[in-house]
Amino acid sequence: MEGAPDAGLRLLGMWASPFVQRVQLALKLKGLGYEYVEEDLSNKSPTLLLLNPVHQKVPVLLHGDRPIAESLVILEYIDETWTERYPLMPSDPLERAAVRFWCHFSVDKLGLSFLEVLKSTGDEQRAAIREALGNLKLLEDELREGLFRGRRFFGGEKMGFLDVVIGCGYHWLPELDEMTGADPVELDEGFPCLAKWVRDFRAQPEVKEVIPDHHKLVGYMKVMRERILNQGSASAPRV
Repeated sequence: MEGAPDAGLRLLGMWASPFVQRVQLALKLKGLGYEYVEEDLSNKSPTLLLLNPVHQKVPVLLHGDRPIAESLVILEYIDETWTERYPLMPSDPLERAAVRFWCHFSVDKLGLSFLEVLKSTGDEQRAAIREALGNLKLLEDELREGLFRGRRFFGGEKMGFLDVVIGCGYHWLPELDEMTGADPVELDEGFPCLAKWVRDFRAQPEVKEVIPDHHKLVGYMKVMRERILNQGSASAPRV
């Protein structure tokens, strides 16, 4: 239980999922209590399969008897339903469009490139890291020279929608080498604006309440990487 539920809010999630953490952080910033239900994704519950029959994934937010799936959709629903509590989206239409653009970049480009880092080794991993760092450079340039330049957070002096999306997905960047065996990402040297943003994000009390314990998360990611690599080896042709 994460505080007294407001208006019958129930969240189906999994503790290590950054997509679930996005929803948890948004609810905390809004000051909304909810009931949390931990799902075993290796043995999905009938409730999860019923509420999200299309993707069969977490998170799923139940508001009364209405299920909402997919983290970005859930975030917009939360923000548009409780407009008087800590607005996440900016009021300016152009800035809202920019936030949505970079949210999709986070999912479609940045996320996929880091997934390749997690599931590869050797030369393939080094190539994946180069692509991932190129994507980080695009974010760095946006923080330094783009619409969000000069801000503490993408949302301004306070965290906003884009901070929630990118922050929950990439707060672990300083520990990338521990999780994947890759070379360390020197954020302070190559990405000073992004490095400062990561530090400020991780320092927020609401973030500290949502982000899992560092050692527990690193251990989980190592196990997941090992499982992915073993599956790849098992499917490879024998010679």
